Amino acid sequence: MSDSPITEGFEGATFVRTSFRGATLRSCDVSDVTMRSVDVNGLDIDSHDLSFASLIVNGVDVVPLVDAELNRRFPGRELQTAQTPEGLRDGWVAAQAAWEATVTTTDPELVNVRVDDEWSLAETLRHLVLATDAWLRGGIMRLKQPFHEIGQIFAGAASMGFDMSIFRVDPPTFEEILVVRAERQQMVTDFLATSTPDLLAEDRHNPWDGSDDWHPTVGDCVRVILEEEWAHLRYVRRDLALLGATGHG
Repeated sequence: MSDSPITEGFEGATFVRTSFRGATLRSCDVSDVTMRSVDVNGLDIDSHDLSFASLIVNGVDVVPLVDAELNRRFPGRELQTAQTPEGLRDGWVAAQAAWEATVTTTDPELVNVRVDDEWSLAETLRHLVLATDAWLRGGIMRLKQPFHEIGQIFAGAASMGFDMSIFRVDPPTFEEILVVRAERQQMVTDFLATSTPDLLAEDRHNPWDGSDDWHPTVGDCVRVILEEEWAHLRYVRRDLALLGATGHG
C-alpha cells in the first residue's frame, strides 16, 4: 500500500519469452495489456473495479461470470446496484448480516493480523467507517468535515494533499472500532428507512473531489457504500481463510 504515484514504467513495452513467474504487481495499471500464448497457470487477479471493465480470456469476457459467482457466494451482493429504496434497504440488511457473521466468528487474536500487507479486519472496519463518512455524511449530507478520527484513509491520501491531521495517530482498540462502526451502520439504516425515489435521484458532488465532472446522485452514493461493504468483506474473508490455512496463532 505505497503512497507513491504510478509512473510510466513499462507503458507500450513488449515482452517476448520473458518469465514473470512468482512476480507480484500491486497498485499497478495493467489496463489494455495484451497477452498471447502465455502460461497463466495459477495466475491470481484481484481488481476492485473489475465490474466496471472487461477481462477477455480466450475471446470471452469473463467479468459477468465472475460477478455471477461472487453474487452466489455473497447472497444479497447483487443488490449493490439496486435502483429503488426497497432494493437498497434489502441490500444493506444483507451486507450487514454478512459482516456480523464474519466479525462475531473471527478469532480475537486475528483481528489485527495482516496478510501480504493488506488491511487487517480492524483496519478494514475503520476504512468502512471512513467510506460511510465520505459518502453518507460528506456526499449525501454535505457536512464540511464528515470524518471520524479513527477512520482508515486509503494509501496515497497524504500525497494528494488530504488533511491527515483529522485522524488519530495511535490505533484505536478493537472495542472502540466496533462502537464507531455500529454508529455508522445505524446512520445508514436510519437514512435508508426514510429514503424515497425522489431523494435518491437528487444530485450531489463527489465527496473526494468537488471539482470533478462526475455528479453522483444520492442513490449513487449509497451504492458506493454498498460496493465498499461487499468488496472489503470479500478481502477480509479471503485473508482470514489464508490465516486459517496457515494455522496462524
